[in-house]
Amino acid sequence: MRFLVGHLEGRQAVYLVRGDKAVDVSARFPGVGVDLSALLKSPDLMAAIREASDLYASVDVAAITPALPVERPGTIICLGLNYTDHIKEGGYDIPDYPALFMRGRQSVMAAGQPMVRPTCSERLDYEAELMVIIGKGGRHISEADALDHVFGYTVFNDGSVRDYQRKTHQWTPGKNFDQTGAIGPVVVTPEELPEGAAGLKIESRVGSEILQSSNTGNMIWSVAQTIATISEYTTLEPGDFIAMGTPPGVGHAKKPDPRWLRPGEVVDVEIERIGICSSPIVDEADLHKVAAE
Repeated sequence: MRFLVGHLEGRQAVYLVRGDKAVDVSARFPGVGVDLSALLKSPDLMAAIREASDLYASVDVAAITPALPVERPGTIICLGLNYTDHIKEGGYDIPDYPALFMRGRQSVMAAGQPMVRPTCSERLDYEAELMVIIGKGGRHISEADALDHVFGYTVFNDGSVRDYQRKTHQWTPGKNFDQTGAIGPVVVTPEELPEGAAGLKIESRVGSEILQSSNTGNMIWSVAQTIATISEYTTLEPGDFIAMGTPPGVGHAKKPDPRWLRPGEVVDVEIERIGICSSPIVDEADLHKVAAE
């Protein structure tokens, strides 16, 4: 199944996407609510939606303004180095344990919303990533069982402010500027995709300019391995997000000059069979001007 959380005519709801049309499942199933939170925790509700024979797709997907799949995400855990060629272009050694960091709620936003270049830096970079949404929580999850804990997969653009990322070994500042991490819009449940969402083309673009192009089959740590590794040290909960790292081609590594995102551009991140996450780039100073008017 393909889910889209979004706004239509002033109301937020969960939609089941079928091609270019969608069904308002929040209206049909009152227990669904306005985001994926209830579905993450209710296999019975998911089964009811899956088995319903009277769900008629009547809403144009293009008319829906995307919202975050989970209005208040739980823990957002990201892999920093998960494609060998990206590790090499960044000048790092290939690690023997995943490079993990965390993002805060203010740093992420829905697909379609502006990605903000901060006033303190022009070095806003893009990172196309597969994102996992946890459905069933747990601790000490085995690799063999890990995929049973996945609710679905979506698209993530891990916007990174590179000079601030390099100010500390922990990467936290550069990965947590407000409104730099775009998520969505569509969440695809596992039965629609190859196991662990492996073998899917992943790409980032600005217009016709291809910035990154790779395949999720090139990830060093698979989704199952990553879930097992993270659950060694923390309890995963429904609504936690895991970003699976980016392939080569990021802006800071472009030669002869870095390729930073510029206000007025629109960056698209696409993962085969999942969808496209589009983000217009705006300057933070321009946002303040608009707010003051």
